[in-house]
Amino acid sequence: MNSTVPAALAAALGPVPAGAKVALPPVFDSIEEERQHRKEQLAAGFRLFGKFGFSEGVAGHITVRDPENPEQFWVNPFGMSFSQIRVSDLLLVDREGRVLYGERPVNRAAFVIHSRVHRARPDALAAAHSHSVHGKAFSSLGLPLDPLTQDACAFYQDQGLYSDYGGVATEFEEGDRIAAALGPHKAAILQNHGLISVGQSVAEAVWWFITMERSCQAQLLAMAAGKPRHIDHETASRVRGHIGSSLAGWVQAQPLYEQILADQPDLLG
Repeated sequence: MNSTVPAALAAALGPVPAGAKVALPPVFDSIEEERQHRKEQLAAGFRLFGKFGFSEGVAGHITVRDPENPEQFWVNPFGMSFSQIRVSDLLLVDREGRVLYGERPVNRAAFVIHSRVHRARPDALAAAHSHSVHGKAFSSLGLPLDPLTQDACAFYQDQGLYSDYGGVATEFEEGDRIAAALGPHKAAILQNHGLISVGQSVAEAVWWFITMERSCQAQLLAMAAGKPRHIDHETASRVRGHIGSSLAGWVQAQPLYEQILADQPDLLG
């Protein structure tokens, strides 16, 4: 908690009582403390993916860099349900895909995609990808999200589009193509595949995935109902400035994280 409100957050708040504490991304006193926090956030992120129904067999993964060795990252074990993942189940893999910590194998596609995304985006601490229903349905259209709603404006002119599909990502060439399509953006739509998001924290990456999936659902519903009206460029750009920053993504995720930690405290085990 912090009593100093950043300008990027102040616009979202009403009057702040004297001495009030505002939740902000934490600062750590040691690498061990930061590693534990990242792993707890990762396990909670998987539980949220399970709660939202983003699972599809063994597909889907979220990763976060290790704070001591940023070329290594923590990831979910192959074939384990999102809804059962705990901190102790997470794997640490190196840039060659070797499991350095953990007792289960890693998903090959997870390593291929995420290693290439992390390599291309040194600013991305975390990345999230899954085959969510509305994300993969929308991806088949080969279109970007339109600024149809306030929430979708977070991605206005800040989304990638991979307008091809090279099969299951078992080779690095497909991972490189996905990373190139993501570019400098917070998220990308992968045609005939699904969605991918990144962030400067696990919570941010998870939030961009969740809200992009919901925005895909909203656009599909709007297109089925008629001809949606777009938010104009100036307004969409201004709204993105309010809700599309890294800090905004982290803040938006906090109610979900508090809820999942209260409902499923076993994830910390």
